[in-house]
Amino acid sequence: MDTIERTIFRRAHLRGTLLAWVEEALKDLNYHPARHHRLLIAELEKLSCGVFDRLMVLMPPGSAKSTYASILFPTWWFTQHPKTSILAASHSAGLAEQFSRRVRTLIDTNKNYLGFQLKAGHASAAAWATTSGGEYAALGVRGPIAGRRADLVIIDDPVKSQADADSIRQRDHIWEWYKADVSPRIKPGGKVVLIMTRWHPDDLGGQLLRQPEDDWRVLRLPALAEEEDPLGREVGEPLWPDWEDHAALSRRRALIGERIWSALYQQQPVAAQMRLFNVERITVLDDVPPAASNSVVRAWDLAATINVGQNDPDWTVGLRLQRDRTGRLIVEDIVRLRGTPSQVEDAIVQTARSDGRNVIISLPEDPGQAGRSQIAYLTRQLAGFHVIATRETGSKVARATPLASQIETGNLLIARARWNAEFVDELRTFPFGRKDDQVDALARAFTTVIERGESTRTLHHSLLVR
Repeated sequence: MDTIERTIFRRAHLRGTLLAWVEEALKDLNYHPARHHRLLIAELEKLSCGVFDRLMVLMPPGSAKSTYASILFPTWWFTQHPKTSILAASHSAGLAEQFSRRVRTLIDTNKNYLGFQLKAGHASAAAWATTSGGEYAALGVRGPIAGRRADLVIIDDPVKSQADADSIRQRDHIWEWYKADVSPRIKPGGKVVLIMTRWHPDDLGGQLLRQPEDDWRVLRLPALAEEEDPLGREVGEPLWPDWEDHAALSRRRALIGERIWSALYQQQPVAAQMRLFNVERITVLDDVPPAASNSVVRAWDLAATINVGQNDPDWTVGLRLQRDRTGRLIVEDIVRLRGTPSQVEDAIVQTARSDGRNVIISLPEDPGQAGRSQIAYLTRQLAGFHVIATRETGSKVARATPLASQIETGNLLIARARWNAEFVDELRTFPFGRKDDQVDALARAFTTVIERGESTRTLHHSLLVR
């Protein structure tokens, strides 16, 4: 076989599968794909072939996910889709261009076997083209994107730091960037790969997973295996023991703490050990038993900000809780709204009329004259109803903590309804979740029913309408 024939054969071999290309590209470095790399390679190849068009890769830091998905994969993509455009984004233009330069180096080094090379005059890492008609652009999150279109979007590490992950403002910026800037630039039939380490329940990965119409294929590989591991590992087995064995991961876990470990290394942004509520212990009831007299409370948590423009204000929540004859706590109903002060006041009154006069109404009283005036006004509007108003004391976590033992023992039940999923999800992510209005209302309702059972001396009788 002469040189030309060998070149043709090798070119066909490298273009045949992504794994063949990866093994060739890493050969001189004496690197070999580990088990999790081979699974990632298989998923990326399926995306290229059109088996699915959205792939989310969730792995811990140091797992080499970027090497395979952001460097090796784009190079091979151009052998399969030579006249397409790739848009590669990271948390900063600097990181995106770093990946870009490494892709360019791979192409330049292997141009004889790839069947294309870099187009002359395209020296910038921010944007370049190939001789086969391919285009590649690299940018940072929220960087200039107007005028570009993409057949393949690769987003690698959209979150820069824990501080950014904990910032609602920064998380909203990334989410709006994806919705308003990136999504409209994807060509019909285009594909998206998101490569990241989870940081927060509401990071970009978390937001996208709550969009069922997007139908994301998710490859989640935690540092220590859990049940039903995609690689078939035993529970607790390390992802890449040749890189970090169990002892090394244990040292790192002890250093960074459970919250960061759970998010960055296990890809669960809220650690099970740090959740206040064990929501798996909550039972859903198809039939709610009739309530005993004076054992039902409708507790309200009032939002301070109305919905204006694109802000994401808190909800006003009215939660109805029953304590049945056996002492079980049953959430019977939840009302949620975002409205003006007058709309909220109307909702409280209308809900009270719907509940009936046997349901106690528990309201939070803000400090100061404005809070007292609001409660006085609502009490007049609720003439004939049993109204209790108290000020909130202590932190949100402190107020909610007594509920944790009730949930842990299976003593909290909920009526089957459309609000179940959002309610349970808020409990699951508390206190790290985006919203806590339902938790606040539940804590108020629980405190009220317990105090009603123990003593009536704790009630604010001046606010009861006789």
